[in-house]
Amino acid sequence: MITDVKGFNGLSLAFIGDAVDELKIRTYLLSTGLTKVNDLQKRSKEFVAAKAHAKLYFLLEEEHILTEEETEIYKRGRNSHPHTKAKNTDFATYQISTGVEAVLGYLYLKNDQKRLDQIINWMIEKVESGQTRG
Repeated sequence: MITDVKGFNGLSLAFIGDAVDELKIRTYLLSTGLTKVNDLQKRSKEFVAAKAHAKLYFLLEEEHILTEEETEIYKRGRNSHPHTKAKNTDFATYQISTGVEAVLGYLYLKNDQKRLDQIINWMIEKVESGQTRG
């Protein structure tokens, strides 16, 4: 396992966090009984798209879910300077999403599965309850 997780830049953490988020959400969606790929893809966007991450971040902040350390990691991801253009969203939303993904990547690389699952399950609950719509 990687030992110096704090040494990674925000984009590196977001890179792995994006993959972790996708895998966790896809696994969750399969567990709900969805099997058609088009339905799975459509539903997964409700959880992992930049706009969904932005809405989830504001709920994370409002409910004081992130620790001080996680907030630091979020800011490192959000304030990074990606060399790619945001797809289907504005740059500010893309930056917020990058911050969220950085937190997930950090927890994964830190091997803090319990906390990672806590946050992912919280995110699932918020999306499923409709708190990220609109």
